[in-house]
Amino acid sequence: MLIVGAELLVRAAVRLSARLHVRPLIMGLSIVAFGSSAPQMAISLQATLADNTDIAVGSVIGSSIFNILVTLGLSALIIPLRVSRQLVRLDIPLMIGASLLVFILAYNERLSPSDGVILLAALVLYLLLLLRQSRHSARHHLPAPAGQRGFAPRFSSMLMVLIGLGLLVFAGHLLLGAAVTVADDLGLSERVMGLTVIAVSTSLPQLATSLLAALRGQRDIAVGNVIGSNLFNLLGVLGFTALVAPTPLSVSPNALDFDLPVMLGVAVLCLPVFYSGYRVTRAEGLLFLGLYLAYGLHVVSFTTGMPLAGKLEHLMLFFVLPALVAFLLFSSLQAWRRQHKREAP
Repeated sequence: MLIVGAELLVRAAVRLSARLHVRPLIMGLSIVAFGSSAPQMAISLQATLADNTDIAVGSVIGSSIFNILVTLGLSALIIPLRVSRQLVRLDIPLMIGASLLVFILAYNERLSPSDGVILLAALVLYLLLLLRQSRHSARHHLPAPAGQRGFAPRFSSMLMVLIGLGLLVFAGHLLLGAAVTVADDLGLSERVMGLTVIAVSTSLPQLATSLLAALRGQRDIAVGNVIGSNLFNLLGVLGFTALVAPTPLSVSPNALDFDLPVMLGVAVLCLPVFYSGYRVTRAEGLLFLGLYLAYGLHVVSFTTGMPLAGKLEHLMLFFVLPALVAFLLFSSLQAWRRQHKREAP
């Protein structure tokens, strides 16, 4: 169902972008991203009403990390992803800003209804910005072919979108139920369950959609789906959940000390990677997957009290991260020099 739903959604998004004179990137950032994030909204609300706030918050944090490191990483292995300049100049900085905003609001170890209002207001501003971008795109878009104009073709495409989203949501719900049962049998804590099992399960629609988009050569949709989903999860899902929760959402100290900084760091990582050549290469995709493997090992080993946690943290802090920062700075400097030479008379 995930595969069929993702196939319908990608095909319909490509057709709609042509018929509505909107760039595929805008469709990926909006309809595709928000639709594939529907399971995340449903699970966070259910967890909050059941007083499992660690699951509600942890699943959003874990999903944001998974979307970038795994979904983008696997998609780049299929085909190197072309990155639009709009993403580098606008959407990636906005995703970093949204991650930083959540970090700041959660610093007192809770997210109150007023914090939810702030997050939702930021989402509304982003949607207005997307609407403006879509109108600008429509003015510079070539007219759709004669056979694709009219109400009937648009209706059939919207129907495909709805059917694809329905399959994604239902399949995600089935996978989530099975994953939670397995996690309960393994005795995982709510925080770890939210960061790993539930986060991965709710991210599978995004993963299926981006992978199929990459296979179809729709690289704008593959990348836009990830960035848009993260923005919707951070601003929309957390904002609405905090607003309707009976009590303020609690944020665990471990999430503040480790998970939220990792989420912010992963968002910042996108900027130099995307800027250097405006693409995500297969080597960078492998780098993303390796970072997620290290993160997952750290979460599991720290929770279970394994001695591997301390060694892994030391290795990441004093060897891997400095090397990664140096490499990204060098790549960004090289990319800046190349672009400066092109712009020079």
